[in-house]
Amino acid sequence: MAKRGALDLASGLGGKLSRQQVNSAAEQYVNYHELHGGEEESRKSNYADLVNKYYDLATSFYEYGWGDSFHFAGRWHGETIRESIKRHQHFMALQLGLKKGMKVLDVGCGIGGPLVEIARFSSTLITGVNNNDYQISRGKEVIFSAGLSEKCNFVKGDFMNMPIPDNTFDAAYSLQATCHAPDALGVYKEVYRVLKPGQYFALDEWCLTDRFDPNNAKHRAIKAEIELGDGLPDIRTTCQCVQAMKDAGFEVIFTKDLSEDSPYPWYQSIDPSHLSWTSFQCTRVGHFITRTIVNTLEFLRIAPAGSTIVYNFLRTAAEGLLKGGREGIFTANYFVLGRKPLQET
Repeated sequence: MAKRGALDLASGLGGKLSRQQVNSAAEQYVNYHELHGGEEESRKSNYADLVNKYYDLATSFYEYGWGDSFHFAGRWHGETIRESIKRHQHFMALQLGLKKGMKVLDVGCGIGGPLVEIARFSSTLITGVNNNDYQISRGKEVIFSAGLSEKCNFVKGDFMNMPIPDNTFDAAYSLQATCHAPDALGVYKEVYRVLKPGQYFALDEWCLTDRFDPNNAKHRAIKAEIELGDGLPDIRTTCQCVQAMKDAGFEVIFTKDLSEDSPYPWYQSIDPSHLSWTSFQCTRVGHFITRTIVNTLEFLRIAPAGSTIVYNFLRTAAEGLLKGGREGIFTANYFVLGRKPLQET
């Protein structure tokens, strides 16, 4: 799906919120975060409100900058950014051993870009779980445009408590989405519950690396920027991620920071020193142009009041992710493959 233009950006700002609610929601959202005086416990206890506000406010910006797949991927020589994203989605499908007709769960599916690509690649039946009404409405448009409405569908629900029966799916994956969960163990246990015995869960997670030092003020500031810019209650470490998978009951088959093998860094798409459409928006000129567009749309009341607040915290996201990647304290591509045992202990 092509990236959306400026008028599409304006029309979608706020998601399911009314135009009158956008400014208040944006202010409430930023106030959850440490950089605006918020506290971690408040973010965790109000995670559903935090994440829903984030995606109501940010989804149109994501589509404007990224298209329909909201995740990073390592890039190889000769690949476009879009090709690298598709290859990463194919990698997830291959790790799960997907076969035609299997029932697959996409945990935190966004607007369905990965879901569509993986369904095409593997000829599987994919259900996306998402707790945001606006993203589900956009997702239905995406799968209809792809001609996959009979093979793909969405379930509205919190992935900490999915409205899905036990032992339903033949495979599950999550592409950089469970980072929004307030508790890793809780969401992984839910995935474990809905998987059939003997089946696999492929997890691509946002994590702090071993180089993160909680006593380093610079590191803590970068972490806070990523949380503010990306709708995160907290960020777990790679070790915490793996332990939570084990505690949830999974046999951990394989773990790897996939960014370590790529000749280009995972954050290249937002690095202004490597020019592309998305990275151009992170240059001074790109920031100026995008900010001018947003300010103008808001001034003309084409976009709702509060749109500039959203643009500003998304700019903070790009800055925090770039600094975290360059410092080596954060990775967007920590991969874990888990298997639900055939017989539970």
